[in-house]
Amino acid sequence: MKILVVDDSKIGRMSVIKSLEVIKPDAEIFQAVNGLEALELFRQERPDAVFLDLTMPVMDGYEALKRIMEVDKNAQVIIISADIQNEAKLRVLAAGAKNMYPKPINDENMVQIFEQDLSL
Repeated sequence: MKILVVDDSKIGRMSVIKSLEVIKPDAEIFQAVNGLEALELFRQERPDAVFLDLTMPVMDGYEALKRIMEVDKNAQVIIISADIQNEAKLRVLAAGAKNMYPKPINDENMVQIFEQDLSL
């Protein structure tokens, strides 16, 4: 299983990766620091799941989500963001994300994501 973790914060990426290593220890994990890198890695690696932050430089998560969904309308994208406003959640769900979780992610959230949100 390939998983792409996208966040401009190294701490943000490490938080997600730490939980992934507990829940999916055999996953091959790729990292990107902005939406443009994420889009390039998505095209190149075709990950099974993407964990995407919204607020990033170069290309934000909203635009990255839109473009990822243009590449693969069945992409499995989970948003992990400090922006927990209902408006943001509605916007990303309308754009094709599977769900949205507040930062920081924990092992319990990660179990829920794989059991309820992702169809892998």
